[in-house]
Amino acid sequence: MDIAALLLPVLVFAPLAGSIAAICLPSRQGTEAAWLSGLVAFLCLGISVFLYLQVSHRGVITWQMDWIPQYGLNLKLRMDGLSWMFSGLISAIGLLVVVYARYYMSPSDPVPRFFSLFLAFMSAMLGLVLSGNLVLMAIFWEMTSIVSFLLIGYWYQNAQARDGARMALTITATGGLCLLVGLMLIGHIVGSYDLDAVLASGDAIRNHPLYLVALILILAGALTKSAQFPFHFWLPHAMAAPTPVSAFLHSATLVKAGIFLLTRFWPVMAGTDAWFWLVGLAGLTTLLLGAYFAIFQHDLKGLLAYSTISHLGLITVLLSLGSPVAAVAAIFHTLNHATFKASLFMAAGIIDHETGTRDIRRLSGLFRYMPHTATLAMVASASMAGVPLLNGFLSKEMFFAEAIETHKVNLLDTLTPYVATLASLFSVTYSVRFIHSVFFGPPPRDLPKIPHEPVRWMRLPVEFLVLACLIVGVVPSLTIGPMLHTAVTAVLGAETPYYSLAVWHGWNLPLFMSIIALVGGVLLYVLMKPYLANSVEGPPYIRRLEGQRIFERVLVTLSWRWARLIEAKASTRRLQPQLRILAAVSLLAAAVPLLHRGFQPAEIVLRGIDPAFAFVWLIGMACAVGAAWQAKFHRLAALVLLGGAGLITCITFVWLSAPDLAVTQLLVEIVTTVLILLGLRWLPKRIEQATKPEEMTFGVRLRRLRDFLVAVACGLGLTLISYTVMTRQMPGTISSFFLERAYSEGGGTNVVNVTLVDFRGFDTFGEIAVLCIVALTVFALLLRFRPASESLEKPEQQQVQNAYDDRHPDRAKGDSVSDYLFVPAILMRWMFPVIGMLAAYLFFRGHDLPGGGFAAGIAMSIGFILQYMAGGTRWVEERLRIHPLRWMSIGLLVCSATGLGSWALGYPFLTSTSHYLHLPVIGDVPLASAILFDLGVFSLVLGATVLILIALAHQSVRAPRAHIRAPRVGGKEVS
Repeated sequence: MDIAALLLPVLVFAPLAGSIAAICLPSRQGTEAAWLSGLVAFLCLGISVFLYLQVSHRGVITWQMDWIPQYGLNLKLRMDGLSWMFSGLISAIGLLVVVYARYYMSPSDPVPRFFSLFLAFMSAMLGLVLSGNLVLMAIFWEMTSIVSFLLIGYWYQNAQARDGARMALTITATGGLCLLVGLMLIGHIVGSYDLDAVLASGDAIRNHPLYLVALILILAGALTKSAQFPFHFWLPHAMAAPTPVSAFLHSATLVKAGIFLLTRFWPVMAGTDAWFWLVGLAGLTTLLLGAYFAIFQHDLKGLLAYSTISHLGLITVLLSLGSPVAAVAAIFHTLNHATFKASLFMAAGIIDHETGTRDIRRLSGLFRYMPHTATLAMVASASMAGVPLLNGFLSKEMFFAEAIETHKVNLLDTLTPYVATLASLFSVTYSVRFIHSVFFGPPPRDLPKIPHEPVRWMRLPVEFLVLACLIVGVVPSLTIGPMLHTAVTAVLGAETPYYSLAVWHGWNLPLFMSIIALVGGVLLYVLMKPYLANSVEGPPYIRRLEGQRIFERVLVTLSWRWARLIEAKASTRRLQPQLRILAAVSLLAAAVPLLHRGFQPAEIVLRGIDPAFAFVWLIGMACAVGAAWQAKFHRLAALVLLGGAGLITCITFVWLSAPDLAVTQLLVEIVTTVLILLGLRWLPKRIEQATKPEEMTFGVRLRRLRDFLVAVACGLGLTLISYTVMTRQMPGTISSFFLERAYSEGGGTNVVNVTLVDFRGFDTFGEIAVLCIVALTVFALLLRFRPASESLEKPEQQQVQNAYDDRHPDRAKGDSVSDYLFVPAILMRWMFPVIGMLAAYLFFRGHDLPGGGFAAGIAMSIGFILQYMAGGTRWVEERLRIHPLRWMSIGLLVCSATGLGSWALGYPFLTSTSHYLHLPVIGDVPLASAILFDLGVFSLVLGATVLILIALAHQSVRAPRAHIRAPRVGGKEVS
């Protein structure tokens, strides 16, 4: 047994398990959540340290579990030197941030939710860097975008946090979609989605005609995630997140995901002119603009955000050069940037925490109040500026050395050393401003809090990181050298060049560039200090060129102006024109390929028609035509006729020996009829139009003729296709496979149910997930829905009954309604346990006889519908504990756990097993593990149906004004 390989899934999924555990803690148990998160992060760090020796000796550690091996899609985790470096960074800085956040977060905040999201993000990042499959990499990539959205918007009551989270998600998720397509193209080019196969196919990828398209798509994902120009503007607005989030996301994780992607694919995609220009231009522009913008920021975190953008641009420029030594420098600076930037963010958070502000203009002279914190921040800032004997100086010297080399004979390569020097000069300027403006000068006045040092444990993570900056800067070869070599060889392999981590290389051009940057940066700050003290935030001359403003205008244009324009041109208040367009497009989409391929309908032969069956179908057709006819004039009659057509469909299924379909159709028909009936109550009145023949114009007649012809064409087309398919000789199908293996491999004689919960269980899992989303969407829409004013009146019968009650002083309003429903209400209430037994019967017999979890869930929902009909909304919810959201969540978790359980035992996802359980007296009882999956289906279907029922039922007890309190679901108010 390979212990090292088995630790990889533990490393990825332990934080996810901790996230689930943390969210279950009460909102005020912040200390317990912090301890839990710290233990999980410490476990991940311990695993990473243990695996270092394995990686340094073996090179690559892999763990794999089959998913769809026929298509090369497997759950594969892969750790080499590069992924080990990133996993170590994520785990180590994650542990330090957990310790820091324990004392930073306020007890009034929902701290368990914070740590739950934090651990979920750690799991997503570890999964990303350890992915051994392109598809798995894309999944974890999107997970980082979603969880970072929740972390940035943690203080959702703050409008800036909401806007920053939305902007980050929009930009990074859009890039993620591009990345997904790009990874699919890479898999197509290579012929495999396995990362090892991709990394071994560099020449094939670079020489393929689709290389440029794949490169642009992958760069779109990487550059958006790492906030590179022109997508850099989202990162400063993400500073509305709590400082521990900023320290973690913007030092070692989220923004480094794009850097990881560029480094990972550097061996197979770098070295071309397209790579040099696209990556180099984005990186060089970001390097300069980020440093320039950082100088003029008055918010401490804003300054650090733009400095992060600039340093990420530096790494991107190094990766664009195509030189192995430049790649070494990029990996080295990735490590160095993580240490000094995480410590600076934490220091900024301490200043904010202990003074109540991050405004540099209000902060000064803090050294006398917070000497320890000031010293730590000054050392980290010096490392960021590239001061000698600190780690930032070493990687920046390597950057200068590569910038002056000639890689491509073009303008961009010529400008690189000049832009690098100017950007480094700017970095010294904003670093000196950070130090001088905050810690020196006169004592601060009018601060929200009296400045003081934080508690010892809150400062400890900063001390550890600053100590790392010092040690690596003084003795790099002994400290970071072996780990850096492990990461470098994983990327470059046999092309790993000689490189030196010596502190002193003599008097050379890179050293003079550093001196120019250091001296020039200090002088620039001295000259600009009066301007910075009184200026408006933002760089001069281009202050109005804000990414947020452009982003908001683009969103308004797309989601409002263009949407309104399309709605005005193509939409209508009436449903009929929209259905006409839908039907006509569907007709053309089906007719064009059939006619193009020479479709020949089968010859119609009348034989063996059963008169009874034909009579049943005539009734069904009459109901269908009547429903279509009455839909315009009488909605209730149309619904009744539509139900009749549904019942004829049920009879057809029974006639054709499909009892499973018949049971499901019947139950669904009952539920949907009642739900639609409840919805009809709140629909606005129909638009009155001329219906008398003498009042109909020629245009109206022509429109009706057109609609009639479209409907006839669609109906005849479906009839011809169905008849042709049913009368032709069928080729070999997979039905025999299910018939032969339903009992032997699925443990059941009901082939339909065994197929749904076993052979095609993954399809069913996706379908119930869609059902869950639909139910939540319907509930959200109806939650804010207010009926039209003409629909608020009571029905005529209820008005008559209430008027009768008002005329008799011994009666209260509503007594007549109760009297009318007294006997039916008793019967419906008594039906609840009976329907519950029926649902249990359908559930337990489903694996061998018609029934199953879906049918049982629909049946059980009928019981709840009857209770609402009998007693009303308030009566039911006062007496029954109804938690549809919880039922849906439990259903999804049970189905997921069933699939994961088979994985844990070494079988493909959702593989089931069946055995006979011997019970005393009863004897052998068949038992299949798929019943657990069916139980999840039952719970979700029941919850989804009841949730829609609640959304409709609450319309009758809700006032028409929008500010009325929202209804309660599951005992909690929903807003």
